[in-house]
Amino acid sequence: MGSGLKGSGLKGSDSTPQPQRPARDRYFDTLRAVALVRVVTYHTFGWAWAGMVFPSMGVMFALAGTLMAKSLERPALKVIRSRMRRLLPPFWFWGVFVILAMLIHDWMPGWQIVYWIVPLGDPPGNAWGTQAWEILWYLRTYLWFVLLSPALLRVFRPAPLPVLFLSLAPILVVQFLWEPPDNRFGGALTDLATFLFCWILGFAHRDGVLQKLKPAVVVLLSVSAVGYGGWYAFTHQAETGSYDLDDIPLAQAFWSAGYVMFLMWAKAYFRIDFAWLTRLRRTDRIVTIFNARAVTLYLWHEIGLILAVPLIDQFWNVPAFEKYLPLESQWFVFGIGWILIAVFILLCGWVEDVAAKKKPRLLP
Repeated sequence: MGSGLKGSGLKGSDSTPQPQRPARDRYFDTLRAVALVRVVTYHTFGWAWAGMVFPSMGVMFALAGTLMAKSLERPALKVIRSRMRRLLPPFWFWGVFVILAMLIHDWMPGWQIVYWIVPLGDPPGNAWGTQAWEILWYLRTYLWFVLLSPALLRVFRPAPLPVLFLSLAPILVVQFLWEPPDNRFGGALTDLATFLFCWILGFAHRDGVLQKLKPAVVVLLSVSAVGYGGWYAFTHQAETGSYDLDDIPLAQAFWSAGYVMFLMWAKAYFRIDFAWLTRLRRTDRIVTIFNARAVTLYLWHEIGLILAVPLIDQFWNVPAFEKYLPLESQWFVFGIGWILIAVFILLCGWVEDVAAKKKPRLLP
């Protein structure tokens, strides 16, 4: 992620070295790494409570909102083009394999295949490939937030706090006043409404709005939002069969809002930077890799988990493996899944380097 100094061509003792890029914020990097681990864990075990312990998607949208607000100090069109350039090549590379696999399994796309080029809507697929492509809602939502950010930022800055708290209004409208259509448009609208607060919370952090709030106010608001989200999830689980936040957009929106607001405020108020992480070399290295290969890890993790199952099935043919390995344990699937994810990072992560106009490397 860091960059070396370019040769300046200056000579003599008066030469002034070029300034290096500021060090990455390890607090945010750690949050993103934990969010990715939680995503893989949830998709392995399906624990409904995982989203309450750590609302990964809300965290990732807030972090992305912060970075977007920072980037928009440059011309908006240039920023949007840069974001799309970093996102789409890894998506296309991954998509080639998924599309070919679905074609082999009797899938024939219609005009909607354009969403496999630019995922402004959910890319189509067949039931056989559902586990692989159903995660693309995050990329679609992220892309829409990127496109909307210049306008959102112009609305946010004249009245930061009112706009921040009013950003929860769309999910209330969607839940209580108007039901979106059951199609690509409706799904996209619901996801945007669900995570709008978190995205704008990123703006608030970048502009220093959060650190101006008194601790008591933040705690009260955060606890209230989490409390309402939790209450709604548990009292409406009969409608979905679970209290899983992923199935209850309103609960997801408020739980994520309260949880992530406290994380972002604590970062600003206490000036948390996790600089100590650099002393733990292995952990710091893992966090670095996870952040530099975040798109690769997210896209390929489900395929890693899918392939882990037939691979483990082959282990039963080896008597020693059958006797000594916990082949029936979901934790074993989890472990093999991570090994395969690591393989995909090594084999496919270089695409992110190319997309970022960097020299391709096996590991950053």
